[in-house]
Amino acid sequence: MKIKVCGMKSPDNIKEVASLTPDYMGFICYDLSPRFIAALPSDVLEALPESIYKTAVFVNESVDKIRLLIQQFGFNAVQLHGNESPEFCNALRDQVTVFKAFGVDDQFDFSQLDAYMGYVDYFMFDTKTEGHGGSGKTFNWDILNNYHGEVPFFICGGLSLENIEKVKEIKHPAFYGVDLNSRFETEPGMKNTQQLREAFTLLRAN
Repeated sequence: MKIKVCGMKSPDNIKEVASLTPDYMGFICYDLSPRFIAALPSDVLEALPESIYKTAVFVNESVDKIRLLIQQFGFNAVQLHGNESPEFCNALRDQVTVFKAFGVDDQFDFSQLDAYMGYVDYFMFDTKTEGHGGSGKTFNWDILNNYHGEVPFFICGGLSLENIEKVKEIKHPAFYGVDLNSRFETEPGMKNTQQLREAFTLLRAN
C-alpha cells in the first residue's frame, strides 16, 4: 500500500515528514486553502529524496500555470481537485503522473469515471464536501465496491490513527494507497510526525 502525506508548507516540517519516507508528498497550490504553499522556497522540495513523488494539488487551475509550477518546483505528479475534464488531465501526462480527485458520498455515481479511463494514472476518492478536501471526515468505504474500473485509486478524507487499521480491511483489487492529511495535524499545514510514524508502522505491517 502506497502512502501519501498531503498539505505541508513549513520547510522544517517537510523535512521531518520526508524522513519517514512516504511514497508521495502533496503540496497545495490552491490559494484558498489554509495549506497553500505560497512563498515556499523551491529548494526545499529540490532537497527531497528522489524516491518521494512530489505532488502538486490544484483546483481548476490553467494548464499553463500548472506547467510553470511543475518546472519551478520539480513536481513529479499533479492532483486535480476541481472540474478538470479528461482531456485536461491527459494534457499533463507528458510531464507528470496525474491524479484526478472526486468527492464521494453514498449517492456517488462511479460511471462518471468511465470518461477518465486511459486519461489519468490514479483516482483519488475523497469525502464529498462543499470545499475541496481537507475536511477531516470519512466517507462510507463500502461504496468502493461499486467501482469496477481498472485505474488504481487512493482514498483520503478523515484517515486517522483511530481508523487506519480498518483501511487494511479494504480488499478492492484497484485499491492502491492512502492520503493522510488533516487528522495528522497540529494546525493546518503542520503535521504531527509522531502520529504519522505510528500510522506508517501500522500501514506497512504485514
